[in-house]
Amino acid sequence: MVSSNPFSALFGRSPFQPLIEHIDKTVECADLLPPFFEATLAGDWQRASELRDRISNGERDADELKTRIRMSLPSSIFLPVSRSDLLELISVQDKIANKIKDIAGIMLGRQMQIPAAMVETFSEYLGTAVASVHQTREAMAEMDDMLESGFGRNVSELLTDQIRKLHDLEHQADEQQVMIRRRLFELEKTLPPVDVMFLYRIIDWIGEVSDRAERAGSRLQILLAR
Repeated sequence: MVSSNPFSALFGRSPFQPLIEHIDKTVECADLLPPFFEATLAGDWQRASELRDRISNGERDADELKTRIRMSLPSSIFLPVSRSDLLELISVQDKIANKIKDIAGIMLGRQMQIPAAMVETFSEYLGTAVASVHQTREAMAEMDDMLESGFGRNVSELLTDQIRKLHDLEHQADEQQVMIRRRLFELEKTLPPVDVMFLYRIIDWIGEVSDRAERAGSRLQILLAR
């Protein structure tokens, strides 16, 4: 007999299944950023526009799923983790997709291109941000496995390791951001001032992708501690 309970239909055995579905949408958005930047470097704005639309569609899908999760999660039900923690986690990881959409939107709108002297460092920095989003997904999957296994020690250690890797990636992104901002400072006099201002903004926003991914991992760490 099929349950008519919308919570059961959405969440199944684990409250983390829909959150994993949500982070999967976010990963899809993140994976579109490198080809988007490649298109901007090539001046292929039609291709960049297509990729930005796909990012926007993915962010909208994630947002709709976030709303479904919030509406389907009752205020009182037995769960291995608290309702407030789940709502906070979905809010934190939803901001990752939002920021990715913002990055693509402003770059396409202004037809921004990264200066040639910064491309290599910038690509590495972007790659770290994308890796951080993937690592958040891995940590989420480990949390789900841990719930399924009854918080077994081995799975708990795996989750701790996944979260540690996420912290390491965020620290790496911070160091790369310092390097790339220093490089842009060196080039400032050769670039239009308005372009410089928006380049700093893009650098900061990519850093926020890594930061928000790390925050999602920190929320998982809080759940683990409880």
